[in-house]
Amino acid sequence: MPPVTTPRTALLVGASRGLGHGLAAAFVDRGWDVIGTARDPAAPSPLTDLAERSAGHLTVERLDVDDPGQVSALRERLAGRRLDVLFVNSGTTHHEDTPVGVVPTQDFVRVMVTNALGPMRVIEALSDLVADDGLIGAMSSGQGSITNNTSGGREVYRGSKAALNMFVRGFAVRQAGTRRSILLLAPGWIRTALGGPEAPYTVEESVPLLMDVLESRLGRPGLAYLDREGRIVPW
Repeated sequence: MPPVTTPRTALLVGASRGLGHGLAAAFVDRGWDVIGTARDPAAPSPLTDLAERSAGHLTVERLDVDDPGQVSALRERLAGRRLDVLFVNSGTTHHEDTPVGVVPTQDFVRVMVTNALGPMRVIEALSDLVADDGLIGAMSSGQGSITNNTSGGREVYRGSKAALNMFVRGFAVRQAGTRRSILLLAPGWIRTALGGPEAPYTVEESVPLLMDVLESRLGRPGLAYLDREGRIVPW
């Protein structure tokens, strides 16, 4: 009789639609148990539809990464759980064509909190649930690369993702004594609510590539900043 194996568990933050939902579906299809978060888990969404079809392999939790109280509450609800992957997929944009020096403060703060501070709050709060040989990651962007910024534009968004990269790099330094893999993933320009209709890549063609990169990093300690093909993105 073959041994009974327990499915690995992934927590995907920001999974109600778009890339997050696509990744949740891909994890389930590859035999994982998934915890996906949404701002309003009671509202119908692609994620709740997926949960209904998942035969118990996907559960939906409430989380708005902008709200520290919700981060703490999620940590309490998940106490005692073991995660193999913690991956934060959250992002917003604003004033894409506005020079950063004239962006209203409240709009600047909103993008920075959602794209950089919020993800780090989640990672800091939940990292102790991740196995010592697990993976902790966040959805970054190629536009967070300072080296690759030769065209300008999208200054607030670029800055927020560069900040996320720096914060994750600092976190990785503190993880140096573990076997954990730390991943910043740059998915490319994808046709989502954030990417817009002119983006060259669809969610459907992108998710398998991103899943391959995520799974390839399991068991590989240290920090990596990679694109959809698994290639190194310059900082």
